[in-house]
Amino acid sequence: MSAADDGADRSLGQLVATATAEMSALVHDEIALAKAELRQDAKRAGIGSAAFIVAGVLALFALPVLSFAAAYGIHNLGLGLAWSFLIVGGAFLVIAVLLILIAMAKIKKIKKPEKSIASAKETAAVLQKARPHPRPADSDHPVLESVTRSSV
Repeated sequence: MSAADDGADRSLGQLVATATAEMSALVHDEIALAKAELRQDAKRAGIGSAAFIVAGVLALFALPVLSFAAAYGIHNLGLGLAWSFLIVGGAFLVIAVLLILIAMAKIKKIKKPEKSIASAKETAAVLQKARPHPRPADSDHPVLESVTRSSV
């Protein structure tokens, strides 16, 4: 028996049931594949995030050490220890002020999304003018005219 003969012996209902079952299995397999891929990507994202966090913590711990090293390096050049620490602290303040000025300049350049707002207003205007399509009356429908109604 060939596959074509096997399909010819089954009823339409059986064919639809088989197709529905196979489609359901296909959808479930696709969902399982997507879950596996997402799980793998989530694991990679977690490891990457943890690496960034550890790097940030290490940089945070290194900042005071490097500050002391800079201050003592300046002190070895012949300046007093207090002046050395003031120079390092002042350098940090200058860097902070520069970063604040850069941030303020970038924030001032932020504009509202004019194209999106215009598109949303246009869509709202079109939807306000939209009317539902009129439905034909039962007597106007050609298929319903041929159906006889029972009087029961």
